Amino acid sequence: MNKITSISDVRRHFHNNKTPIYFISATNFNLLGIGDWVGNFRHINYIDCFDGRQKNVFVPKEKFPRDFESIEDINNYLLEHKEVIDFLKSRGGEGTATFLMFDEHTEEVCQQLGLKVAFPPAALRSRMDNKIETVRIGNKVGVPSVPNVLAKVDSYAHLQEVSAELGTQDLVIQSAYGDSGHTTFFVSNEDEYYKYAEEIEAEPEVKIMKRINCRGSAIEACTTRCGTVVGPLMTELVGFKTLTPYKGGWCGNEMFAGAFSQEVRDKAREYTFKFGEALRDEGYRGYFELDFLIDMDTEEVYLGELNPRVTGASSLTNVAAFAHSDVPLFLFHLLEFSDVDFDIDIAEINERWAHPDSIDSWSQLVIKHTDESIDLLTQAPQSGVWKMAADGSIDYDHYSYHPHAAESEEEAFFVRISGVGDFRYEGADLGILITRGRLMDDDFQLNERAKAWIDGIRGQFAGQALQDPVVEEVAVSHAIGGGNFKIL
Repeated sequence: MNKITSISDVRRHFHNNKTPIYFISATNFNLLGIGDWVGNFRHINYIDCFDGRQKNVFVPKEKFPRDFESIEDINNYLLEHKEVIDFLKSRGGEGTATFLMFDEHTEEVCQQLGLKVAFPPAALRSRMDNKIETVRIGNKVGVPSVPNVLAKVDSYAHLQEVSAELGTQDLVIQSAYGDSGHTTFFVSNEDEYYKYAEEIEAEPEVKIMKRINCRGSAIEACTTRCGTVVGPLMTELVGFKTLTPYKGGWCGNEMFAGAFSQEVRDKAREYTFKFGEALRDEGYRGYFELDFLIDMDTEEVYLGELNPRVTGASSLTNVAAFAHSDVPLFLFHLLEFSDVDFDIDIAEINERWAHPDSIDSWSQLVIKHTDESIDLLTQAPQSGVWKMAADGSIDYDHYSYHPHAAESEEEAFFVRISGVGDFRYEGADLGILITRGRLMDDDFQLNERAKAWIDGIRGQFAGQALQDPVVEEVAVSHAIGGGNFKIL
């Protein structure tokens, strides 16, 4: 076809798409609604969040007992499953595969199946995902991190020695890889250090940061041959005990133009564009997300970490007003990995997307089981639209697969992750709630509406307690083996 030069060209191209495109992951949460924009788009998932009601979601009926240690394991299991292979063949065999996470084995299986992986190589993604490497890339292009040192740590005395230049004992230590809820350690004295000493000292190098009074934020972008397309700055919900048992653990986002000053938003966008251009120089292209730490005392904007992939925040990025007035950010990713020639004015898009009127307010809560108890779920809420009454109680309203079906702040779209028959244990993902409007107050604490939604959704789950310690041990093994762990 002719070269793509406009947003209308992008829309038309994907509306008329004939090549099968798949999102293969534990659930379809991250790319909700993308099938409305892309012809022949299908989800291949391990967990059926919609009880078979969503027609562009394929979940194999027969599931064999297997220990999963990662999302990559789940994806590889799916790609090697006979039902999935037969499904791919029924749609022509060849196509394009997208993932939340994948590895070198995934690439090998995709090649055997005739699937093109629409991401940079797994080895490059792994290098970019290294938090230490992120600091170094940012330093190259003038995107600053919180004052830090990078070092191998052998003891608390050694930690004090290598971090002396930071001028404080109040430190935050991160390993190169891993989820922030598990691999970010807050250390201000020797006793706190020894809680995490084994994990810290096992790392060949850690990032040691001065602890600041900060607010977490996230911004998604896509680096293309024409430049880096930058989405809006979102607030991150981190460590709320009613949502997650992990201190420092991500548990949602809030998209609200007024959460930060215009100066902070502009600086974050500038840094994201610079970092995207640096990623392309490193050989990386496509979708990525940056976490920023906003110093609440100075309004300095610091680079936190890079996620070289689609993320849990993608569900908001791709449903906001700017995405629906133009196209979702993910379509630029698909375009970059297509065989189509394009030349689009990225600066014009970025200018339009930066305008406050392009950013309507959305929020999401990732609700985990926070108790130390283990039980077997006997009741779980349906995915779809739920409605809140004036007294804060909630009821199921109707089925939908799209967050936009929640038309007011009295409604919310809920995606169930853990269902009847699953084991509920500390840290298990129960589901994700997406709603219009804010779920935090001006002090960045959960507001009353958020608390009512959390209590209401939790109240829809019920379980049968497990008393036998041996059964509990098997239950935990089965829960993790069934992929019922952090899936975002």
